[in-house]
Amino acid sequence: MDENEELDNIVILNDEDGNEVKFEFLDLVELDDEEYVVLLPVSEEGEEEEGEVVILKVEDNDDENSDEESYVSIEDEDTLNKVFEIFKEKFKDDFDFVD
Repeated sequence: MDENEELDNIVILNDEDGNEVKFEFLDLVELDDEEYVVLLPVSEEGEEEEGEVVILKVEDNDDENSDEESYVSIEDEDTLNKVFEIFKEKFKDDFDFVD
């Protein structure tokens, strides 16, 4: 895989302090007519970090002229678990999941 291919999967988000944080986009999961992204934090060196994925809800911006999406955190633990279970089932052969 060349460097450009790798960069296609990278999503840069701003944390609550306004700092840019890089994530690798792993999957888009649909649940109850909502969409959720599954992201893996990437370290400064561009290496994938071992550990937890981040699951965020996709919300379309109300601005008709903008095709940007917003990602918001999920407060509901049941929803998070359901999305993660769907993701684990889809990728059970690609990742080693630890409970």
